[in-house]
Amino acid sequence: MASKQTQEKLDEIERVTLSHYNSRAESFWQGTRDHDVSQNVDAFLAAIGNARSKSTEAMSNRLSAFDVLDFGCGPGRDLLTFKDKGHKPTGLDGSKEFCEMAHEYSKCPVLHQQFLNIDLPLSSYDGIYANASMFHVPSQELHSVLSKCNQALKPGGILFTSNPRGSGEGWQGERYGNYMEYEQSKACLEQAGFSIVHHYYRPEGLPRDEQSWLAIVSQKLNDI
Repeated sequence: MASKQTQEKLDEIERVTLSHYNSRAESFWQGTRDHDVSQNVDAFLAAIGNARSKSTEAMSNRLSAFDVLDFGCGPGRDLLTFKDKGHKPTGLDGSKEFCEMAHEYSKCPVLHQQFLNIDLPLSSYDGIYANASMFHVPSQELHSVLSKCNQALKPGGILFTSNPRGSGEGWQGERYGNYMEYEQSKACLEQAGFSIVHHYYRPEGLPRDEQSWLAIVSQKLNDI
């Protein structure tokens, strides 16, 4: 883990990283809007459906609309996917540019909140989908952010994370990243009240050393 950051340094991390995305919002959108993340979307939604089928809710509710938070929604690609599948998604992003783009593109509600200062309603979401976003949270703040996500989930709710793999933390250009492998990620999630459902590596079909992304499906066990 990196040495403890001062509040001033944490503020700088968010400010510089968000400035990077705000200044490149359109090019980021053009470069990512056609990315195929259907494996991630399907794994996330299937886990919510499975969790519902094991809960006290009637089986008929298993396929009803899910309340979903897209954590780090960017310009709204996956928000629209969830909406088109009949669910009730809400976006969240720290980039003002992304929030405006996501709302315009998806017509879904979007929360403009920085990750280190999220303020989410308690027990409100069936699932939180954090695709290529949570790795921007510095290691010393990760437990706090994961715990707030835990509290925002309904009992038995699902958290999906997909992050670039690695072992280290720091700046890559104007973006700050916290890179972890599976065992460290698993420990962080369990400490925040989650149980691992399953994990996999992406892109599919490549040797492990060429699969640079780690996806983890976890389930809320208890409030933290």
